Amino acid sequence: MAGLVCGLALACYWPALRGGLLWDDDAHVTRPDLRSWAGLERIWFQMRATQQYYPVLHSAFWVEHRLWGDAMLGYHLLNVLLHAASCCLLALVLRRLWGPEPAATGPPGGIPAGAEWLAALIFAVHPVCVESVAWISEQKNTLSLLFYLLAAYAYLDFDAGRRRRSYGWALGFFLLALGTKSVTATLPAALLVMLWWRNGRLSWRRDAVPLLPWFAVAVISGLFTAWVERTVVGAEGARFDLTFGHRLLLAGRVIWFYLGKLVWPADLAFIYPRWDVPAAAAGWYGWLGGAVAVTVVLWLIRRRARGPLAGWLFFVGSLFPALGFFNVYPFLYSYVADHFQYLASLGVITTGAAGIARGLAGAPAAIRAGGGALCAVLVLGLAFLANRQSGIYRDSETLYRATLALDPGCWMAQSNLAAELAKMPGREAEAISQYEQALRLKPQYPELHFNLGIQLSRAPGRQDDAIAQYREAVRLKPDYAAAHLNLAIELSKVRARVPEALVHYQEALRLQPDLAEAHNDYAVELGRLPDRLPEALAQYEEALRLRPDYGEAHYNLAGALANLPGREAEAVAHYEQAVRLKPDYAQAHNSLGIAYARLGRLEEARKQWNEALRQKPDYEEARQNLRLLDQLQGR
Repeated sequence: MAGLVCGLALACYWPALRGGLLWDDDAHVTRPDLRSWAGLERIWFQMRATQQYYPVLHSAFWVEHRLWGDAMLGYHLLNVLLHAASCCLLALVLRRLWGPEPAATGPPGGIPAGAEWLAALIFAVHPVCVESVAWISEQKNTLSLLFYLLAAYAYLDFDAGRRRRSYGWALGFFLLALGTKSVTATLPAALLVMLWWRNGRLSWRRDAVPLLPWFAVAVISGLFTAWVERTVVGAEGARFDLTFGHRLLLAGRVIWFYLGKLVWPADLAFIYPRWDVPAAAAGWYGWLGGAVAVTVVLWLIRRRARGPLAGWLFFVGSLFPALGFFNVYPFLYSYVADHFQYLASLGVITTGAAGIARGLAGAPAAIRAGGGALCAVLVLGLAFLANRQSGIYRDSETLYRATLALDPGCWMAQSNLAAELAKMPGREAEAISQYEQALRLKPQYPELHFNLGIQLSRAPGRQDDAIAQYREAVRLKPDYAAAHLNLAIELSKVRARVPEALVHYQEALRLQPDLAEAHNDYAVELGRLPDRLPEALAQYEEALRLRPDYGEAHYNLAGALANLPGREAEAVAHYEQAVRLKPDYAQAHNSLGIAYARLGRLEEARKQWNEALRQKPDYEEARQNLRLLDQLQGR
């Protein structure tokens, strides 16, 4: 059966295996500055070194980059294998939970053998899992689930024999799961639900006490993640402000949304529409009431069948971190996403598989055969849908166009599509059009104005339009340092607007003093004003203090020093740094040649001018300098 599970998983995700980077994948695949051993240390001990503080996850990415570098096939294939391994491990956990044979103390009638593999197969091919498996960033889901299930398996082994070694393994896997994704903090509660399902009751000493340290770690991990989401990732502000009543109603709506996608996986989207909770919540009492009613009914029938209540509690409990009671950054775009229910879906899938198996166990042979055939049709049908869904993850443009086909009003998909088109030669006009469409949907979003401004600044004759977009960005978000900087750069291209440009440079640096590029660009403008050269030199030096490998700043500082009496040697040193850091910097080679010539180092000057021409064959100034040198030397 394990081979069948793996084969079906590969078949489902085959279209995505050759896919590239999507959305925020580049923030998860290990960046160049983190690829060393020192970078691995930063992953663990510097909270802001990675997009989210999940050190186990990013350590895994670090190892993967060492193994296959930037080859995306490795990341995609590993995600599929992790998913398949979790499916097989799910079957082992369920069989250990249910026992090799129906237990007298278990649910009435017991759970027939084979139910665990039906659950594993359904989970392996269910389309709601596609987002978690086909998207590299969501390795946090596939890897954390593997650790989660390993912890559950080891804990059930501990529960059977009270072996300390099993408890140690279980706790170790739980900590690894938390370090991969904090939603796994729900495991101790889930274990209590599992034990209740199996035994029909819970003992404080036997069942609860061993898990108390787990609950403590889980609470700390959850609170820490909530704090990181708010203060580091940015999940706070007016866009996240909801009353407790609104959050409660939102939770009811979210539960039924996910249950609906599990039962009928149609119109699955990468980005779902974001609900206007204050406006819609008045009509959501039915959703919340329905969730409460289901809980009450399942509680009332628990003596006849505990499985449905256990599965429901697992489903809702595992969803709890994503129900809206805590702010998470993706809520800025949508309150729901398929990857939020990857773990939670096990509750419904497992209960459904157990119910099917029990229903068929006592039926006549013909009905059992027909039921088995229908189960095969179900699995193959879900596999077909998953295969088709995974195809939209092969590249960003396909993904965003598929999202827009389902929801033409998705401004985020419009914006992301524009960003992808902007990277493609010859499609700049399309990118501008997509940004403009996104702004019609979301006119008050400063980042959209900023991104459109970037595209317009690159388009011939659109400088004034770019300035207008940057102005709107800083109007909407006065503390937007990058927008102030880009506005200053565009304004400085027109002599009459330089004074205004200087104001925006100053504001950008006030808001973000560590912007080395802003210090450099500000210095360039100051250097053009005769009485402000000392300020320009100070700005260049600050840019280089912040970023010693900033080749352009070395070049610009050298140019400013070259015309100051007695500072020629300093100028040469900075020119040399510029060409060392950027060997293909033709302009720096030419200027270094001029500086050498002034110091009488003519052969060194010749080498630099020849190098400038090698880098840029049509560099006329370097060619003219060589002619003058030839004339001087009588060649």
